[in-house]
Amino acid sequence: MIKFIFKAILRDKNRSLLPITVVAIGVFLTIALSGYLSGMLGDMVEQTARFQTGHVKVMSRAYADNVDQMPNDLALLGLDEIHDELSADFPDYKWVNRINFGGIIDAPDENKVSKGQGPAMGMAIELFSESSGEVERMNLVHSLVDGKIPEQSGEVLIGYEFADKLNVKVGDELTFMGSTMYGSMAFSVFTVRGIVRFGAAAMDKGTIIIDFTDAQQILDMEGGTGEILGFYKDEIFMQDQAIEMRESFNAKYADNPDEFAPIMKTLGEQNAMGTYLSIIDSVSSMFVIIFILVMSIVLWNTGLIGGLRRYQEFGIRLALGEDKSHIYRTMIYEAVLIGIIGSVIGTILGIIVTLLMQTYGIDISGMMKDATMMMPSVLKSKFTPQLLYIGFIPGLVAMVIGNMLSGIGIYKRETATLFKELEV
Repeated sequence: MIKFIFKAILRDKNRSLLPITVVAIGVFLTIALSGYLSGMLGDMVEQTARFQTGHVKVMSRAYADNVDQMPNDLALLGLDEIHDELSADFPDYKWVNRINFGGIIDAPDENKVSKGQGPAMGMAIELFSESSGEVERMNLVHSLVDGKIPEQSGEVLIGYEFADKLNVKVGDELTFMGSTMYGSMAFSVFTVRGIVRFGAAAMDKGTIIIDFTDAQQILDMEGGTGEILGFYKDEIFMQDQAIEMRESFNAKYADNPDEFAPIMKTLGEQNAMGTYLSIIDSVSSMFVIIFILVMSIVLWNTGLIGGLRRYQEFGIRLALGEDKSHIYRTMIYEAVLIGIIGSVIGTILGIIVTLLMQTYGIDISGMMKDATMMMPSVLKSKFTPQLLYIGFIPGLVAMVIGNMLSGIGIYKRETATLFKELEV
């Protein structure tokens, strides 16, 4: 029976082409939208984690209370001991040091006369450590507009818009003016090694990156750090696991009254990310459910229309003596096959588009020239396992239900009036 119905679907394109096309389009749109939402919302979380919060962050208590001010005078000391403790207790995480600092950058010309100045947001990361994975984590190699990654002390990376503002290029010198951990003035000369497009407008306009050891020396922070960021080994944020870690770590220092004792915070407890993560789950689920419902209604109507258009066909089959229940069952089997074929086609097309969007994305940097918040300048989709089956909900279920409802009319047909209807 199934084989017979399948052959009928392939041979009678007038009966099957339109329903299959509509199902395929509906499933394709469902998957493409789901992948896009997952990618767009997830990228903002991942970018915030990589550049600012980590999956978890360890700071001193006093630093954590004033973290928005980048208070390096409240830095975390005893760095080696804390790292040993973290590595022993949480071996599945990679722990890296970061120092955030601010200051003024001056760009002198060949006559040592200033040709440009501007406030800078400095970030010190472990550039020279291959084991830290910081260069790959921040995608610095692929983000280079010009130059190379610093390889020795005294070299700096600078955002491309900031470099353009200061009128500097690779090889030029920059003078940093700021304050040390103890409040005294700090001066240092750097050589521009690379110009980077971070992909976040707020960073491209005023960020420099130096090596962590350079920052320790310039800011008088030997043996200390502003923050220790922890990243899960697969670079995937796992909220429940992060919360367990935070509770375990903070419990060790619960009875310590020292304001400089370490404290751990998860990504969700920083930068209002907890609210954002909740919104992501709610909004993405809501959009997907609404879209599935809308597409289900469309495909339901497709099934109804398809059944009603074959009203005369069913009358002929009844007049020839075919049983009503048999006609109804074949109609449902046919709807199942059409739903499966359309859903498979739509799923394949949707996944192809999602993978292409995941690889290349849509560049919206032209729309973000005046943006001041950190968000990706390239919108990408994200492939998730649920995309393999989520399209079958509207594609198969709605199609079958629509045909089931339209098929009820088969049982209302009276054999005595069939020939009269056919004459008309």
